[in-house]
Amino acid sequence: MAKQLIECVPNFSEGRDMGIIKQITDAIESVEGVKLLDVDPGKATNRTVVTFVGEPEPVIQAAYLAIEKAAELIDMSKQKGEHPRMGATDVCPLIPIADITMEETVEWAHKLGKMAGERLSIPFYMYESAATRPERRNLATIRAGEYEGLPQKLQDANWRPDYGPAQFNAQAGATAIGARDFLVAYNVNLNTTSVRRANSVAFDVREQGRVKRKGDPITGSVVRDKEGNALREPGACKAVKGIGWYIEEYGIAQISMNLTDINVTPLHKAFEECRKSANRRGLRVTGSELVGLVPLRVMLETGRYFLEKQQRSTGVSESELIKIAIKSLGLDELSPFDPAQKIIEYKLKSLNDEPLLGMDLRAFADETASESPAPGGGSISAYVGALGASLATMVANLSAHKRGWDARWEEFSQWAEKGQQVKDALLRLVDEDTKAFNGIIAAFRLPKGSEEEKAARAAAIEQATKNAIEVPFQIMERSLESFEVIEAMAAIGNPNSISDAGVGALCARAAVRGAYLNVKINTADLKDEKYVANILAKAEKMVKKADKKEKKVLKVVEGKL
Repeated sequence: MAKQLIECVPNFSEGRDMGIIKQITDAIESVEGVKLLDVDPGKATNRTVVTFVGEPEPVIQAAYLAIEKAAELIDMSKQKGEHPRMGATDVCPLIPIADITMEETVEWAHKLGKMAGERLSIPFYMYESAATRPERRNLATIRAGEYEGLPQKLQDANWRPDYGPAQFNAQAGATAIGARDFLVAYNVNLNTTSVRRANSVAFDVREQGRVKRKGDPITGSVVRDKEGNALREPGACKAVKGIGWYIEEYGIAQISMNLTDINVTPLHKAFEECRKSANRRGLRVTGSELVGLVPLRVMLETGRYFLEKQQRSTGVSESELIKIAIKSLGLDELSPFDPAQKIIEYKLKSLNDEPLLGMDLRAFADETASESPAPGGGSISAYVGALGASLATMVANLSAHKRGWDARWEEFSQWAEKGQQVKDALLRLVDEDTKAFNGIIAAFRLPKGSEEEKAARAAAIEQATKNAIEVPFQIMERSLESFEVIEAMAAIGNPNSISDAGVGALCARAAVRGAYLNVKINTADLKDEKYVANILAKAEKMVKKADKKEKKVLKVVEGKL
C-alpha cells in the first residue's frame, strides 16, 4: 500500500540562536517516522523555516512537540525581526504530498489545532484551506497587528481563536495552523543579462501581470479606474508570482517564480509560458532550476506532458518520465539534477523499504533459493505477475511507435499506462508479501505468560494471518487485472510481438494461481470461519477467470503465429 505523506513547514520566530533552533528540531526528530528535510534560519528576519515530512500521525505529533518546545524557549516579548510575526511558532502549515487529499489534510490540521489548543495556553487560528470562516483564510489578515496587537485582538469577539484560550500569552503569542497546497520555487533561465527583459517575461507570465498603460507598455500613461486605482493586464498563469533578476554566479538573468498552486498551474505550463514570451521578445529559454524539493507527481506530470507533445507513448517507467522531465525543462543546465535528492518521496525512501526490489536479478534469485523462508511463493507470484504486465506494456509501447500506426499512438499509450500501473502495484507487493510473513513470525514471538498476554498474542496472530492472506489476495486481483491489457495487445497489438502477449498471459495466470496457494495455506489456522469462507470463494472465482482468460489469449496468439 502506498503511504500517505504530508509535509509540515513551521516558521519559528528565532533565527539567531542556533541552540534554540537545535532544541526545536531535536523535538521534531524524536518522533519515529518523521524525516527532517531542511532547516533554514534567517538572522535579519530572526526567523527559521523548518521542513519535515512523514505519514500524518507522526507529523502531527512532531508538529505539536515543536510548537510546545518553541513556546518554552522563545520569548516573544523580547523578539525583534524584519519578518511579520505573531507567535513563537508563527505559522504551521500542512501540505499534502502523496496519496492524500486536501480535505484529509485539513482534518489533520484541525486535529493538531485541537490537541495543541487543549494542552497549551496558546491561541490558535486556522488559515488557508483549514480556515473556519472566509475572512480567516488569508494569513496576512490573521497576522494583522502582529504580536503587539494580540492583546486588543483577543478581546474582540470576532477574533476568538479557533482553538486554545482567548487570552494573551505574553511569551508564546499566537499561532496560525493551516493546510495549503505545495509551493514550488522555480527559476527559468534566459540567454540574456537584462533584468528589464527578464521582468517583461515575468510580467507576461505571473498572475498579477503588469500595470495597464496607454500606448507604449513602458512609458505610456497608466490606465486607471473611476476610483483612481491602476488597472492591470493579468498574466498567463494563475497562482504564479514572478519577477526577473540577474544571477551573478551564473552570469544570466532568470524569471524567478513561486507556483503557489501546482493544481492550477503545473510546472510545465509555467515553463512553456516563459518560453513563449521569451520567443516573442527575441529571447530564448535555455533551462531552469528547482529551488528546494518537489513532489514526485510534479515530475511525472511534466514527463507525460512532453511525451504527449512528441506524440509518444506516456506508458513508460517512472524513471523514464523523470528523465524526460529533466531534459525537457533543462533542469541540469546549471548543476546536476539528482532525483534522489530533489524529489520528496525519493529523499524519504529508505533502503529497508523495498529490500527485494533493491536487489539485482541474481541476488533476488539467490535470496529466494537460500534457507530463509522468505521471499516465498507470494513474493514470486507478485514478481511473475509484474513481468506479465510488463510484457503487455512492452507490446503497447511497440505498437504506439510502429511505423504506419502513427495515428494510433494515443490509443496504445493509454493501454501502456494501464499496464504500467498494474506492474508498479505488483512490484510493491513483492516486498509487502515478505513483510506480511514477517508479521506472523513477530506475532508468534510475543510473550504468552499471563492470560492477558496470551489473549493479546492470539489476537495479534489472527490479525497478522489475515494480513498475510490479504496481500496475496491483492496479488491475485492485480494479476487478473493485467489480463485486460494482455487480451487487448493479443487482439490489436503489434503482430511482431504477439508471442510476448502470449508469455504475458502465461505469467499472469501463474501469478493468480501461485498467489491463490498462499491465500489458501494461510487460511488453514484462521479461526474466523466466515472470513475464510468468503475470501476463498472470491479467490476460487479469480482462479477460474484467469484460466479462461489465459486460454482465450493463447488461442488468439496461436492463431496469429
